[in-house]
Amino acid sequence: MKKLYIGLMAFTMPLLASAQETFDALQMSQTELRGTSRFQSMAGAFGALGGDISTLNQNPAGVGVYRSSDANFTIGLDFNSSETPTITDNKTKFNAQSVGYVGAIKLNNDIMPNLNVGFSYNRVMDFNRRYRGYQNGSSTSITNYIAANTGNWTPDDLSQIGSNNPYYNSNAPWASILSYNSYLINRNNNQWQGLYGDGTSAYSEFEVQQKGHKDEYSVNLGGNIINKVYWGVGVGIIDFTYDNYQYYGESLKNAYIANIHNNNIELGNADFGYENFLHTVGTGYNFKLGVIVKPVNELRFGVAFHTPTYYDMKDSYKSNASFEMSSTEANKYHGTNETGEKGYYDEVRYTLKTPWRFIGSVAAVLAKSAILSFDYEYVDVQSMRVCDDNGDEYLSTTDNIKSYTKAQHIFRFGAEYRLTPNWSIRAGYSMQKSPVVEEVVNNQMDVVTVNSNPTYEFNNDIQYITAGIGYHYKSFYCDMAYVHKERKSQYNAFSPMVYGAGQVEPNVYSEVKDNNNRVTLTLGFRF
Repeated sequence: MKKLYIGLMAFTMPLLASAQETFDALQMSQTELRGTSRFQSMAGAFGALGGDISTLNQNPAGVGVYRSSDANFTIGLDFNSSETPTITDNKTKFNAQSVGYVGAIKLNNDIMPNLNVGFSYNRVMDFNRRYRGYQNGSSTSITNYIAANTGNWTPDDLSQIGSNNPYYNSNAPWASILSYNSYLINRNNNQWQGLYGDGTSAYSEFEVQQKGHKDEYSVNLGGNIINKVYWGVGVGIIDFTYDNYQYYGESLKNAYIANIHNNNIELGNADFGYENFLHTVGTGYNFKLGVIVKPVNELRFGVAFHTPTYYDMKDSYKSNASFEMSSTEANKYHGTNETGEKGYYDEVRYTLKTPWRFIGSVAAVLAKSAILSFDYEYVDVQSMRVCDDNGDEYLSTTDNIKSYTKAQHIFRFGAEYRLTPNWSIRAGYSMQKSPVVEEVVNNQMDVVTVNSNPTYEFNNDIQYITAGIGYHYKSFYCDMAYVHKERKSQYNAFSPMVYGAGQVEPNVYSEVKDNNNRVTLTLGFRF
């Protein structure tokens, strides 16, 4: 029998509005391949090379490699395609990728010939995308999931009657309050139930629209020691903005609907949809330090360490639910409920500490005409922490981060060949392994979300295939890059419910494939 009456089992939904949960925090912590065209065309494998302004965000020792001053800017055009098994959406966007300057100060000292300072702006993440999809024949309903998480709360705890505001006067889950007042969950025989049961058929649809960016402003200081050891330290200031609109709706036949007049359960048709709005802004800072060692001209090694980025964040939320129910002519009703009368219903301030990062690199310079380079980056994802604005850690979020994530491994390969003294060609490849554990990927684990939105998403593996060309004449240079990014992610309308011993109530989810093709142009001068 389908699990219709499941209200006595409380699973994963937290009680009140709080800061971001695991996958929101993870998204804020990620970076992507961006920077100068030369940097991008070699897949960012510059940790042991330096001499490029983008290394200010990677291995700050790269600023110590400079022998002369450098200034450049990079612009790009992105062609995005987001595809679910049922719908494909395309989007094109033009933006500034990076701007930077390195000033070389000659010391006329045999031990330390140069002391250099660098400044850069770099767009390290762009969140703009839209994807949609639908599923015929869903085997469950989001209302059953919400009923399961309503536990022993009573209708009085959830009722939004008169001036009573249960979102603030009750500790009940906000998704339960919104759903109860929209007739999407019902109380029957002292148990909470959703709309899906034996004989119910379902059609579900979803839409996600995201926009925003993460920009980093870097200041670095570096130098070299007897032209063998290059060092650098830097500080980064982060500006973060993110908007996320999510819609999820279902159309159910033979749904288990409560009669609005007497609360008896009747079979009928139910159509409903949830809308969730999230607006996040924040600023943060981090520190970086690095070393490049050149034992011989043909071989170089690099090491870099990035501290966590320490963010001050503010989230604004709003949700609403619309519904239309019909079991008999006398039992037809429809309407809309929302969690606030005007604007966002809640604002939460909190702090976020992103993972620390370690980068190890090696590069070979062959016959002064070819470069081969390799980077390995380790990201300690489980070290993420979310705290309230007083600095008190959300311990349940820390536990979830440890349960849902693992260390992330990033590999970057790059090559450059000088065709003539003025022209060079380049290519690269990068792989970012997923930091999400297999149990979550395979929908074998309960996943916690916050507020009135049970939806979550995460990235699987991401790969970049890159190529480029460069031209240099005296002090002027011009580089172009082509970057192809393939990302697979997973959208989940709500969490599966795991009862133990392999018993799982399935959820509604979809794979999302993103293909991004980017063309960039860098113009610069060395002097």
